[in-house]
Amino acid sequence: MTLPSPNDDQAYCTTSALEAGLILLPDEMFIAGAIPGKVTTAPSLSFLLRHSTNNKTFVFDLGIRKDWKNYPPSVVNRINVRVDIVQDASESIVNGGISLEDVDYVCLSHCHWDHTGDTAAFKKSTFLVGGACQALFKPGYPVDPECDFASDLLPEGRTIFFDTANWEPIGPFPRALDFFEDGSLYIIDAPGHLPGHINILARSSPDGGWIYLAGDSAHHWNLITLESTIAQGHPDFPHGCAHADKDAAEAHIHRINELTKIPQVRVLLAHDEPFYTKNKGGPAFWPGKIPTL
Repeated sequence: MTLPSPNDDQAYCTTSALEAGLILLPDEMFIAGAIPGKVTTAPSLSFLLRHSTNNKTFVFDLGIRKDWKNYPPSVVNRINVRVDIVQDASESIVNGGISLEDVDYVCLSHCHWDHTGDTAAFKKSTFLVGGACQALFKPGYPVDPECDFASDLLPEGRTIFFDTANWEPIGPFPRALDFFEDGSLYIIDAPGHLPGHINILARSSPDGGWIYLAGDSAHHWNLITLESTIAQGHPDFPHGCAHADKDAAEAHIHRINELTKIPQVRVLLAHDEPFYTKNKGGPAFWPGKIPTL
């Protein structure tokens, strides 16, 4: 299993983590055999990527919005006191020295509330989402007052809904889009968690380094290492687990596990507690950069 070799003068992307809120995640909700009652304080990470030659700025996920009480009521009622947002993604970007108007693309791994932040703050960005998410907004909140997904979440006229059917394979993944058409950043179809779930595979250096941003493909590293399996039967999940399609989610986790065996590939989860604990407040966060492998 390999990834494409770099070309001469290979374009790549630098990647910076963004503070975008913390969330309490009971381990029993996500991994089978978890320690009873153990709760992980996990980040809801956002990432800022900058292209090495065309200077495009690409943000992946927006974490939790600071004014979380403005989510749809069905979401607010579930959040309760499970979140802590000292600095949201928008503030992290601006505090690092970039105007939100200079963000060219905002790509959402999926449309769950702890990844969508406040999309209204990005008034000029083009939004990128997996096309299958459109079904979540029919009709959406407030037409359906019980819906978790606000009908105005994705800006009309500035959102690209990807059709992944004809994407090409890369490495262990059967469907990927070479977004900038120069081998620098691939959008990966990542089925299982929620309709339209996508990941990012980006070159982190011109000489063979890569970074993989896995979104909610897994909520705990024990799943990626295959030490644990997905928890089932939790009453908080309508599908019985954290994923809408457990079989598809497991298959995708196995593909990420294969990716981790390729040299010079760094994998990060949206709720990557080990990465956050090691790096919070340090140079991996914007305006610093995550080191390439």
